[in-house]
Amino acid sequence: MFEKRPTNPVRFHSYFDPGTAAPFTQPGIQIGYEAIIPPLLQYVNHNPQAIIRVALDGAHGAHFADLVDRLQQELEQHDHQVVIIPTRQYLKSDAELRTFFDRNITDNRAFGYFTDATITDYFSPDAQDQASQYVDQITIAEDRTTVILTYGPGAFWLGNHAYDVSYFLDVSREYQQAEHKSHLLNFGLASNLDEVEKYKICLFVEWPILETYRKQVLDSIHFYIDMNNHDEPKLTTTWTLRLIIADIAQAPMRVKPFFAPGMWGGQLLKKLADLPQDWVNCAWSFEPIAPENSIILEYQGEHIEIPFLTVMHYEHLAILGERNVQLFGDYFPIRFDYLDTIEGGNLSCQVHPKQSYIRSEFNEFMEQQESYYIMEKQGTSHVYLGLTDTCTEENFYQAVKTAQETAIPIPLTDYVNEFEAEKGDLFLIPTGTVHASGKNNLVLEISSTTWWFTFKIYDFLRKGMDGKPRPINIDHAFPNIDFYKKTSWVQENLIAKPVLLQSQGRNEMVELGQREDLLFYVHRLHLTDIWEDHTDHEMVMFNLVEGEKVRIVSCDNESVSVEFRYAESYILPAAFGAYRVENLGSQPCTLIKSGVSKAWDVSFLGD
Repeated sequence: MFEKRPTNPVRFHSYFDPGTAAPFTQPGIQIGYEAIIPPLLQYVNHNPQAIIRVALDGAHGAHFADLVDRLQQELEQHDHQVVIIPTRQYLKSDAELRTFFDRNITDNRAFGYFTDATITDYFSPDAQDQASQYVDQITIAEDRTTVILTYGPGAFWLGNHAYDVSYFLDVSREYQQAEHKSHLLNFGLASNLDEVEKYKICLFVEWPILETYRKQVLDSIHFYIDMNNHDEPKLTTTWTLRLIIADIAQAPMRVKPFFAPGMWGGQLLKKLADLPQDWVNCAWSFEPIAPENSIILEYQGEHIEIPFLTVMHYEHLAILGERNVQLFGDYFPIRFDYLDTIEGGNLSCQVHPKQSYIRSEFNEFMEQQESYYIMEKQGTSHVYLGLTDTCTEENFYQAVKTAQETAIPIPLTDYVNEFEAEKGDLFLIPTGTVHASGKNNLVLEISSTTWWFTFKIYDFLRKGMDGKPRPINIDHAFPNIDFYKKTSWVQENLIAKPVLLQSQGRNEMVELGQREDLLFYVHRLHLTDIWEDHTDHEMVMFNLVEGEKVRIVSCDNESVSVEFRYAESYILPAAFGAYRVENLGSQPCTLIKSGVSKAWDVSFLGD
């Protein structure tokens, strides 16, 4: 059975001290509100000062109110005065925020411009002074302690870091997007047009600011609370969390997969991962797209879910290795994700922008390079790649523009090559290459991490799952299309031809794809029994694309191992070193191995 909630256990330490900074805490991971409240009560009861300031900071969408209400009730029952300060009352207005971030939100339905703003820009110019003046004006009870609870995103900043006790309430992007489907609006805004706008504002404004802010303040916070299940929050100290992360970053790790339906989605992933029956389909699974995924950590039998970005923030050197850190900083550079069109439809005909364009137009960090590995197919299936010999910029542009205006379909294969896809094929997709997966494929994308910048050229005149026309981006697309990538060039350069790299007994490692304009390599391991390898001080990724089950075990410490099944992916950190891959199935199996190409030397830092 496909594991949807993989756990990553602490392996090298049996006990972590909770640290001395967080008051009255218990070691390990504590479960429930009944574990969260006592440390604060003990602190208040043991400190006779007139005012105790508490910050409840965290991610937008975390259920602050649940914790605030319980804390207030408990504190007042113990005869303490409680003053509540929500950060939202110091934010700029909806109109002010939309004006300030107008350059980033834009009027394009899909694309914005990544902001370089900070948490300060969400708040009124004198917010910290106003909050300080409000506190100074509080009437203090002479015979009891006054506890001031400041809560909401930016709480720690609003109080100028001057708190006696502090918490960070965190949730995943997956959680936030689920909340967007019901009631959650973008941070600080009074309304949203729809879910598309919510995601766009998150991607270009909210997440760049609030996730950067989390990195900046987390080391100064006492307690971390996983609020992904707000009925059962999980508490640990940030000191303990840091030690857990350092431990798990030394061994193979797997993120929590993130599934999503889509207009063209298929049925195979839905069956494979036992997804809800009421889902119409499943189009995507992220395995990982690092900014989108969370990861589940296990310590002494308890689990805590945190953003994978937080793991990368603290342990990027152990995970990526020194060379990759020099190229990418703490940004995980490669993604594995699935595109399922089996019993579904064609993807849109699309192209991805080049580095200079994506940087100047969208302030994006990294260009979107891709490849399609055909993991499964049903019947006759196809991949669309590059342009036909008769396609010109003028006739292609006019054809798709006319189709949009008249709602009359075009014969796409007059302009774009159609190649029959076979299981095990790899199609390379550098930026500027027109492409699409046809229906009845399960594609494993091995790509650079950037994922949002898909310029749709032609989408078969379809509407989205929300009933609205799917946006076409020909004005962005055509400046980025490489019109020299015609049929014979594509066949020679973008359709992989396996090359044997190494043999070990009955096992073979072959190179499927590597180009100077792709930052990643794609190797395929044909495994009968055992393969020995080494990370060579750089992160490695594996996916079991055919077979039953494999084990990856450290050659230096055989107690450190992971087992995984068909379609599951694991990251081997650079620090892992020498390892063996063991086939646990009854038949030979096949794995895809990927990492950063040794030939890639282009840094995106400060580009």
